[in-house]
Amino acid sequence: MKMLRRTVLATLSAATLVASMGAIAQDIKPRLIRFGYGLNEQSNQGRAVKVFADEVEKLSGGKMKIRAVGAAALGPDTQMQQALIGGAQEMMVGSTATLVGITKEMALWDTPFLFNSAKEADAVLDGPIGQKVMDKLQEKGLVGLVYWENGFRNLTNSQRPVAKMEDLNGIKLRVMQNPVYLDAFKTLGANAIPLPFSELFSALETKTVDGQENPYNTILSSKFYEVQKYLSVTNHVYSPWIVLVSKKWWDQLSKAEQKVLLDAAKVSREFERKDTRAEAGRALTDLKGKGMQINELSPAESARMRDKLTKVNALIAANVGMDLWNETKTSLDKMRK
Repeated sequence: MKMLRRTVLATLSAATLVASMGAIAQDIKPRLIRFGYGLNEQSNQGRAVKVFADEVEKLSGGKMKIRAVGAAALGPDTQMQQALIGGAQEMMVGSTATLVGITKEMALWDTPFLFNSAKEADAVLDGPIGQKVMDKLQEKGLVGLVYWENGFRNLTNSQRPVAKMEDLNGIKLRVMQNPVYLDAFKTLGANAIPLPFSELFSALETKTVDGQENPYNTILSSKFYEVQKYLSVTNHVYSPWIVLVSKKWWDQLSKAEQKVLLDAAKVSREFERKDTRAEAGRALTDLKGKGMQINELSPAESARMRDKLTKVNALIAANVGMDLWNETKTSLDKMRK
């Protein structure tokens, strides 16, 4: 009798599972999703987009497919963001810095010398603070899924090594279209010029600008070594990327479809960070091998820059809100004890 009961229960459980899986499958429709990104297919960004695309196809049983469009073919970050808001494009990955004009809380991640390590950045970005900032995007028509890593940013230019703050004086430095970056580098003495990333190589090649600032991986994959002689290791800002979805489109998806995208995004995040960090070490060696002259900013000079930017940081704090600023600082202080 007990054996019969166990057999009946097992049969019922199996039937329930099959029915549940069938219902989930019915909730996933065939979809072609345009996913735009700024770097080329061979970059760390391009590799992570492929991982995301493969995971989406796997989790959706082949129904949801990602059409990845790299090399800023769908426009710079700012243009793609507006396309997502309007519902003309489904997904993208781009810099959090270009979102500051849409969601002021994103300026938190632009704070110079905020993080001392990637471990600190992961803890804050993937925790309640990072989620709180990401959730603000929904008010503006965007949905944030996860943060990827762009990395610690460093300076390159065609004029001279930047070994001290005064070496920035007069250098025409391309910065992202972001008021924090503009204010910070003007304060440090550079002639800060906002430009979309898609126009940067040409601007460096024609000497429209003298320099730029990006992580090692981007400097290498974008071949900036062909038009830049000096690389100064400053680690002045930790720069995240963020995977975004059009809210207009997201709200049309079933819960099962949303889960596919979120789960795939988390898998891509883990891959992307490991890949980016492994590549960063190799990239610095490669850049040196390609003829770039590399110098490292001393701790004393980093401290001078940090002190010089005190007023800029105060403006960031006021802009993002003191509650969020203090929560972030408290969280970091606890980690550092």
